[in-house]
Amino acid sequence: MELTDQQCMIRETVREFVDSEVRDRVAAADERQEFPEGVWDELAALDFTGLTVPTEYGGFDVDELTYSIINEELARGHLALATALSVHCLATSCIRQFGDDHHREEWLPAMAGGRPVGAFALSEPHAGSNPAAMRTEARRDGEEYVINGTKQWITNGERSGVVVLFAKTDTDDRNTVTQFLVPKDTPGLSVGKKEDKLGLRASDTTTLVFDDARVPVENRLTAVGRGLKAAFSVLTSGRVAIASQAVGLAQAALDDAIEYANNREQFDQPIIDHQAVAHSLAEMQTRVQAGRLLARDAARQNEDDVAPMAASMAKYFASETACDVASEAVQIHGGYGYTKDFDVERYYRDAKITTIYEGTTNIQKDIIARHLRE
Repeated sequence: MELTDQQCMIRETVREFVDSEVRDRVAAADERQEFPEGVWDELAALDFTGLTVPTEYGGFDVDELTYSIINEELARGHLALATALSVHCLATSCIRQFGDDHHREEWLPAMAGGRPVGAFALSEPHAGSNPAAMRTEARRDGEEYVINGTKQWITNGERSGVVVLFAKTDTDDRNTVTQFLVPKDTPGLSVGKKEDKLGLRASDTTTLVFDDARVPVENRLTAVGRGLKAAFSVLTSGRVAIASQAVGLAQAALDDAIEYANNREQFDQPIIDHQAVAHSLAEMQTRVQAGRLLARDAARQNEDDVAPMAASMAKYFASETACDVASEAVQIHGGYGYTKDFDVERYYRDAKITTIYEGTTNIQKDIIARHLRE
């Protein structure tokens, strides 16, 4: 798909930023399980923390295809960084789409500048793929809502300054899921366990615990019972972003495998001259490009209207491709690929999460099949 001159310029800007400012910091961030806040601030200086914020509030306000391109290029350098940004953008998207003028004026200008960081609290310990089964309750008490419950797998959980929360106003009624805006310094809101993960180790992933946390009624972003529809709407764009990130990670793994195969010699010739390796690289190249085209097609469709099937096809294919390509990149590196001396080891660990968060592979297949039945 042909890109505009502006999209090409933005892609090159992100690519240069990744190569000059991100790559050298990734290994340490992964090892220490620390999010690179300095890189975040540099992203903000480039206006990339305002991707889904309207220009009148100081944002970049990019189209869906440009958003896809930026996510791909960031993930090529550091998936944890790209994930943090996409979740921040989910939060700003919710405030933009469902908040009133007061919400937008209060939060979006600062969030466009990178601080406060946004979090998106939908999943729970007993309600991951089935959010309608959530147990977190926001019970109305006069002009306030009193919130109790626990959210899990929250990206930006500790570092965030504002949370877009989904809770039921009646835990016995699955049709009462509602969206709220909760400042992080709200009494009764605390950060729980930090997850010790296989991959994406630099990402700040925690639980959030609500214990009689009170927010004013005006912090409700949707009408009672309209929260899940709102969540699914913004998650469609979110899935295009994850598909694009999966493509970026797969491209990084492919690039490293090609470089290694051209330089590593066995039996007096570069291993890329061995048919088995060459054919493996050819398949990897084809699948990465196919994933890219699916992601960009979904982005174009989503620009005109919400396109859940296209987004699910892109996320399903691109995330599974990322796992397969990263695995094959390790194999091409041989024993070296199993060590931390080469980045393919990290790609292999990071890739798996793209098949899980913001809707597992099986959930994406369910969505696709549902549209085929209509």
